[in-house]
Amino acid sequence: MTEVPNPHIVDADTLTGEMRPIRRIVLSIGSNLGDRLANLQGAVAALVDTPDVWVTAVSPVYETDPVDSPDDAEEFLNAVVLADTTLSAVRVLDRALAIEDAYARERSDVTNAPRTLDVDVILVGDRISEDPALMLPHPRAHERAFVLRPWVDIEPGAELPGHGPITALLEKTGEVGVARRDDLVLEVE
Repeated sequence: MTEVPNPHIVDADTLTGEMRPIRRIVLSIGSNLGDRLANLQGAVAALVDTPDVWVTAVSPVYETDPVDSPDDAEEFLNAVVLADTTLSAVRVLDRALAIEDAYARERSDVTNAPRTLDVDVILVGDRISEDPALMLPHPRAHERAFVLRPWVDIEPGAELPGHGPITALLEKTGEVGVARRDDLVLEVE
C-alpha cells in the first residue's frame, strides 16, 4: 500500500520539520465479553492517549446481534470513533491491534469468535488498499449495520469509497438487530 499525502492538508513535525498529511480515520469498536462498556471506554481512552491521533467524535453506543458468529455468542456493544491523525495506515492498524491486546483479545481460528475488544480500521483518509493485512476501506463495512448506524449518527454526510453515502448503505442493510443504548455513554477525556 502506498501512502500518497494530500498536499493540501499537512502537519509539520516540530522536531524534524518533516511535513506529514493529516488524515481522517474511522474506527469501529465492539465488545461482547467481560465488562463490554468498560472495554469500549478503554479503547476510546487509549486512542485519546495515542500521540498524533486526535479523537474528534465518538458515536452513541449500540447493542447489536452478533453477525456471522458462533451460535452461543452474546450481544455486542458497538460504537464508532472518528479521529484525525498524521500516522500512516499501517501505524493506525498497529495501534488498533495493540489496544485489542491490552484488553486480552484472544484470536482463534473460529470466525467472528466472541471477544473482549475489537478495533476495526474502517477508513484512513482516502487510502485504498488490497493488502490482506490491511484492506481499506474495510471490506465488509458497507454491509454492517453495527458500523453504519453509529457512524451515521456522528457523520451523516460521509461516504465509503467505492460504495457511496453511508446513509444509503444503511438503508440498504437495514437496522435489524441494532439498538441504540442511550443509558450507556462513552466519554472522551
